Amino acid sequence: MPAGAKSRRVYLSLLEQISAGRLEPSRKLPGEEQLAEDYGVSRVTVRRALDALTENGFLSRRAGSGTRVRPRPAAPQPVTMDFSTLLPQLVEIGRSTEVRLLSSRMDQAPEHVARALSLGPGEAVQIAQRTRSIGGTAYSHLTTYVPSRIAAGISDEDLSREPLHVLLERNGVQIADARQSVSATLAGPEVALALGLPEGAALLSLDRVMRDAGGRGVEFLKGLYRPDMFRLDMSLARVENGEGRHWEPAITPLKDTPR
Repeated sequence: MPAGAKSRRVYLSLLEQISAGRLEPSRKLPGEEQLAEDYGVSRVTVRRALDALTENGFLSRRAGSGTRVRPRPAAPQPVTMDFSTLLPQLVEIGRSTEVRLLSSRMDQAPEHVARALSLGPGEAVQIAQRTRSIGGTAYSHLTTYVPSRIAAGISDEDLSREPLHVLLERNGVQIADARQSVSATLAGPEVALALGLPEGAALLSLDRVMRDAGGRGVEFLKGLYRPDMFRLDMSLARVENGEGRHWEPAITPLKDTPR
């Protein structure tokens, strides 16, 4: 990201137009003077934004031919998760993508994680950080917290090979339900490096808590996803009750998914 709030505004505006396809590959951008007038900023401000976009591989600048949008390599089909078929989807995603373990340790959970999992005072958790990739490109950075009482026996090799909820079930955990929420955030230095993005890039942020049949928290997931490679879907059905009509999630079977 370029220095200065105005340069960042120009940078993010042009980046959004490139990502959305409104600025097509090989298209020549207006000159610095025209862009400065369009955005109501100085040419120096525009130059900083263009330099940053060039450094991050979105533009090419050559004397005599101007500034053009750099063609991007064909991206893999985005990974899609349907909220209404969560666990089968996790199995499928786990088997169709590649995982890389970044770190794993036993430690105290952050306060908000301990509260979400209803941990006892001083209860440790296994904290693992991983990336998932498709077509050789990392699309997600995952941090999971699992209470130490049920993480026993889950090795680094296991974490590098299997989806975590599969490992939990192998350890005798009966997952009963999950609750998740989605928001947006910006990539910090560590996550940006892991996902091959510039610092400050926009990410989808997903928090998920899984509970067992006894209502105890068994996993807290903090997932950060590239929005150009990950999509969240939900099917809705129009239903009617005594108070009128409204929308509800439609639970549909996922075809050809391993059980």
